[in-house]
Amino acid sequence: MNLIELLKSCRYGVALTGAGISTPSGIPDFRSPTGLYSKYPENVFDIDYLYNNPEGFYRFCKEALIPMADAKPNVAHYLLAKLEQKGYIKAVITQNIDGLHQKAGNQNIIELHGSIYNYYCIKCLKRYTIDDVKNMLSKTSVPKCSCSGMIRPDIVFFGEQLPQKALSEAEYHSINCDLMIVFGSSLLVYPAAQFPYIAKMNGSKLIIVNSGRTGLDHICDLKIEKELSTFANEFFSSGSDFLN
Repeated sequence: MNLIELLKSCRYGVALTGAGISTPSGIPDFRSPTGLYSKYPENVFDIDYLYNNPEGFYRFCKEALIPMADAKPNVAHYLLAKLEQKGYIKAVITQNIDGLHQKAGNQNIIELHGSIYNYYCIKCLKRYTIDDVKNMLSKTSVPKCSCSGMIRPDIVFFGEQLPQKALSEAEYHSINCDLMIVFGSSLLVYPAAQFPYIAKMNGSKLIIVNSGRTGLDHICDLKIEKELSTFANEFFSSGSDFLN
């Protein structure tokens, strides 16, 4: 059974996406030879690094995180938006913080690790936008609130808990879906990697589309070993009638 047949037969599809869906949009992953960790400390996303070396973190933020806002969705993002529009998937659970699913047109997105577009003061919790912080970083090395508190991105750092609301929503969809499609995740980072397992244990079919092995290849029903944009282009070509 191929993916189109599985989508046609499912009543409740859900997608889980990782860094691999965004690399064709020019957003680097972490551990590849050209990934973020080839240029920046491997603990740059540790919460202790943020508080102990805010200047270093915000240098990274200015050079690598904020420019992500200029990235454009690629064909794989548009494929998921189309699948949601057609009713084949009900939600996208993403490990990414780049906002590209929103730009592509998906409506029901669960951001497990937050978003680069949102910031807040650690002292008074006042909210700030990415443009606010970008303007501040043109004048100072660490953005500060009017109350003097440091402003931080509303993303989940290593050493922090994932937001309970996002976890609960992701778990709900994982329990109730009858088809989960993983796009571009190695399924090695928990708790995100637990959701396909939860889906499978509750009777769902599990499809993994990824270039390279994943931590759950041994339990999936279909593994498609392809780079995401190549796969999506082929899917749009072969499934044109299905998507219209």
